[in-house]
Amino acid sequence: MNWDQIEGNWKQIKGKLREKWGDFTDDDWDKIQGKRDHLIGKIQERYGKSRDEAEKEVDDWQRHYH
Repeated sequence: MNWDQIEGNWKQIKGKLREKWGDFTDDDWDKIQGKRDHLIGKIQERYGKSRDEAEKEVDDWQRHYH
């Protein structure tokens, strides 16, 4: 699934994302609004990861999402 599809189905998909990144608040999810860069930035902020680490996590999740 490409990121455009994820963004287009954000309301349904964010439940799956919550399973992976459960420390985000509802407000965090509202601010992300399906934007990949916003998700990466929030992972960096919340989990103290580098941009490369956060991008790899998002890419791995995207590759395995069904």
